[in-house]
Amino acid sequence: MPRLRKGNRDLIKDLNRNQVLNLIKSRGPIARVELARISGLSPATITGITAKFVRNDLVREMGQGESTGGRRPVMLRLNHRAGFVVGAKLMERQVVTAVTDLDAHILHHRVAPLGGGGRGGSRSTEPSVLLTALVEAIETTIAGSGVSRNRLLGIGVGMAGLVDARAGLCRYSPFFGWQGVQIAEPLTRHFGLPTYLENDVNTLTIAEQWFGYGHGVDDFVVVTVGRGIGAGIVVNGQFYRGARGGAGEIGHMQVMRAGPLCACGKRGCLEAIASDQAILDQAKEAVAAGDGSLLSRPGGLTLEAVVEAADQGDRLARRLLSASGRWLGIGIANLVNVLNPQLVIVAGEGVRAGEWRLAPMREAIAAHTFNGLAENLEIVIEPSGDETWARGAACLVLGQLFKSPVYEQEAISLITDKT
Repeated sequence: MPRLRKGNRDLIKDLNRNQVLNLIKSRGPIARVELARISGLSPATITGITAKFVRNDLVREMGQGESTGGRRPVMLRLNHRAGFVVGAKLMERQVVTAVTDLDAHILHHRVAPLGGGGRGGSRSTEPSVLLTALVEAIETTIAGSGVSRNRLLGIGVGMAGLVDARAGLCRYSPFFGWQGVQIAEPLTRHFGLPTYLENDVNTLTIAEQWFGYGHGVDDFVVVTVGRGIGAGIVVNGQFYRGARGGAGEIGHMQVMRAGPLCACGKRGCLEAIASDQAILDQAKEAVAAGDGSLLSRPGGLTLEAVVEAADQGDRLARRLLSASGRWLGIGIANLVNVLNPQLVIVAGEGVRAGEWRLAPMREAIAAHTFNGLAENLEIVIEPSGDETWARGAACLVLGQLFKSPVYEQEAISLITDKT
């Protein structure tokens, strides 16, 4: 687990500075007198902290606020262009990269194919090949953003699988078959920037915690549905990874005894029954068995094609989407029963299926949660495009920038040395 910093004068200063920075970020434009009132710090302390922020151009003075009887106060706001970060999502067949400002606004993003072709056009999954492609994608994106290299604060990388965030290590990748592959260190060495690695669903959760629906919410989960199914967890205001970084692998909870074979090698996993890929596999089986469905028409079978068929009244398409939503709702209900969150955010490519999938999901959540736990539970649907995943990865760096300095980390040096 992260090591606590020892209590000393420097830690107190860092805590005060972090508190003021987060207040300016979340409540700005804000006056110094208001910062003192909310934080409980003395006006002199606030003046000293904000003066350094202004000198470093991390915070800017803007206009004057309303007077409460004396001189009109100068308002402060975070300079979102004081620094920039890079985010990258390593996907099965492509890498999505983005450069964002300190408010997680995307300046430039790019989608590039991943991995060179071997004999017969086969795709390489060798770590050295894919890491080279990742470096090239990040370099191209930085150049395309027009941001100077010396204004970059760090790099965040998200990927599916079991990730050791502290070590910057991919312990297991279901797409590439990797075990124990170092990701962060080669990027840090190449770019000379701190690099953070995290499970891709966790990157979206961190983004929600700092910049999205989860901001200010103590207990919430993010559930993503697409090719796979996963969850990110925030408990008591703290992001939760688990002992080995594997918390939230709800796609591999067994929900159907002797059910379909999952990519993990086990049967009856939620992912094997309710994911986008599961819908397509079930559709192919039904069509092959002679189901007279619109899905038997020529053309590639995609989730969009299934949704279009459902819109046109196709019974098979509607049945598959409904069953997927129902099983997804059961999985989410299990999470609610264990964690009792205030908020569930459902994201990922799979939410594009719309109400054919989401309405049965909501019904299943209500039906399968323990008595009272669904009351006042907020469910938010948030579609996720490719750039959303890259933005989430960028938030790994931004989260470090705004995180409390109670734990030993690089967040403070990012503020003082780079801005």
